[in-house]
Amino acid sequence: MRKLLEITLGIVTSIGGFLEIGSLSTAAQAGAAFGLQLIWAIVLGGLCIIFLVEMSGRFAAVSKHTIPDAMRERFGFNFFIVPLITINLVNFLVLAAEIGGICISLEYITGINFKWWPLPVAFLIWLLLWKGTFGFIENGISFLGLVTVIFIIAAVSLHPSYHDIAAAVIPSLPQRNEPGYWFIAVSILGASITPYLMYFYSSGAIEDKWDKSDLGMNKVVAGLGMSFGSIISIAILILAAFIFQPIGIQADQYQQLPLLLTKIYGYWGLILFAASLGIACLGASLEVSLETAYMMAQGFGWNWGKNVHPKEAARFSLTYTIVIPLAALLIVAGINPLKLTIFSMALTSATLPIAVVPFLLLMNDKNYVGDYKNGCFSNAVVLFIIGMAFVLAVVSIPLEIAGG
Repeated sequence: MRKLLEITLGIVTSIGGFLEIGSLSTAAQAGAAFGLQLIWAIVLGGLCIIFLVEMSGRFAAVSKHTIPDAMRERFGFNFFIVPLITINLVNFLVLAAEIGGICISLEYITGINFKWWPLPVAFLIWLLLWKGTFGFIENGISFLGLVTVIFIIAAVSLHPSYHDIAAAVIPSLPQRNEPGYWFIAVSILGASITPYLMYFYSSGAIEDKWDKSDLGMNKVVAGLGMSFGSIISIAILILAAFIFQPIGIQADQYQQLPLLLTKIYGYWGLILFAASLGIACLGASLEVSLETAYMMAQGFGWNWGKNVHPKEAARFSLTYTIVIPLAALLIVAGINPLKLTIFSMALTSATLPIAVVPFLLLMNDKNYVGDYKNGCFSNAVVLFIIGMAFVLAVVSIPLEIAGG
C-alpha cells in the first residue's frame, strides 16, 4: 500500500510538474503556425525525458549520488565548472520566464499589468522555499497542477481527427517558413528535455532516501508521469491548431493564449487557463530555484537539503535567495515573458550535450551503478535525440535571430 501511494504521488508530481510556460507556449505557437505538423517534436521530447528521468532516479537510488555531485567527483571540478555555469545560466533565464508566467496569470485574473507582479511573486517563491518542506513542494504544488488536465478535455471536445494526429507523429518537412518551423521544433525539444528536471529528480531521490527497492516505482513514475505530461502538451497544440490557425493568430502575444480555453468555456475558460498557467509556473519556479541551489551546493561541496533548516545549509539557502529576485528583475525591466520563454527553450536545446553526455557516461560507469548500468538501446535513443536537438538549435537559432 505504501508503494502504491508513493507511485500515485510520483505520477501526480510528474504530471503537475511537466507542464509549465515553456511547454505551453511552444506547443501553442506550433499549433498556431503549423497545425498538427509538429506533434512529432513533442513525442520525441517526451520519449527522451522518460528515458532521462528514469535514468536519473535509477542513478540516485543505486549510487547514492546526485548527478552534479557524481559529475564533479568523476570528471573533476575543472570539467564540472563548464556545465555548472552553462546550465545555471539557462536555468536563470528559465526561472525568469516562469516568474513571468505567474505574473501573466495574475494579470488575467486581476487586470493589473504583469510588470507590477514580479517582486511580490519572487517573495512568494522564496517564502515557500524557506518555510516549506520538500514533500510540500514536490507533491503539494504539483498536485494542484492537475488542473492542466482541462486542456485534454477541451481538445477532445473539438473532435479532432485521430488519424491526422497519428500521422503527425512521423516527422515531416515544412512547406513554408523553414527557419520558424525548425526554431519552434527546437524550442519544443528544449521545453521537454530540460536538464533542471532530471537533475532535480536525482536530488529529490536522495532527499527521499531512495534505494534499489524503489527502482520499480521509478520506472512507473517516469513512464506514466512524463507520458501524460506529453499528452497535455499535444492537447494544447491541437487546441491552437483548431482555434488559432484558422483565424491567423500566431500566439506570439501572451494576451492571446487564454483563447485556447475561453473559446470553449467562456469566462470560466479564462479562470481555468490562469489557474493552469499560474500553478504550473509556480511549481516550475520552485523546482528551478531549488535545482540551481542544489547544483551550486553539490558542485562546491556545501551542506544542502530542502528538509535541512536554512541556517544549517546557509550557502544553499543563500543561493536561491539571491537568484529568485535577480530573475524577477528581468521581468521588471520589461522583457517580454513569452519571447524570453521561447528563446530560453531553444537555448536549452543548444546546451543539452553539455548536460546530458557526461550523465550518460556516468550511467555506464560500473563504479556508480554496477549492474544497473544503461543498455545500448537507452544510450542510442538519448544520444540520437540530443544530437538532433543540438544540430537543429545550432542551425535555427541564428536564422531566427537574423529574421527577427
